[in-house]
Amino acid sequence: MKAGKRQQAFEAQLREHDRIVFKVASMYAAGRDDRDDLVQEICTQAWRSFGRYDPNRAKFPTWLYRVALNVAISQVRRNVRARGQPTVPLDAVHMDTLGGGTPVAEPDAQLAWLHRVIGDLDPLHRALMLLYLEDHSHAEMAEILGISVSNVSTRLYRITRDLRERATHETGA
Repeated sequence: MKAGKRQQAFEAQLREHDRIVFKVASMYAAGRDDRDDLVQEICTQAWRSFGRYDPNRAKFPTWLYRVALNVAISQVRRNVRARGQPTVPLDAVHMDTLGGGTPVAEPDAQLAWLHRVIGDLDPLHRALMLLYLEDHSHAEMAEILGISVSNVSTRLYRITRDLRERATHETGA
């Protein structure tokens, strides 16, 4: 594919699936400026990798999730080494893009709690929960994250069990 057509194809696909980039950036960035930087980095890395994208191996959204999550998780790991911050808490600063770039009204207490506890998860588990809440199948999650379907099932079971226990202790539910 010629360079100009390749760029047009990439831009069209990215526009169609840009909410993936915004959701991932919102889950992993510490604030609005960091989120904007992460969105830019994800888009840059996706463009650099687009020449290796094979539509016969994965759908574009699956491939884009993989790129976005790899970039975001790498960024979190760099921040941990640089600043000693193990996770990025998901708070009100992030709420404005969790709907795919559309501002979200004041979250209710349960939703705010869920976002906070997901933000406390390690990067891989946060990615699993993001994909789970997006209604991806276990097979899709495994493909995006590069782990087995049984690993996805086991991890999701443990995460949701731990979240239920945490909810019982913190909210008295």
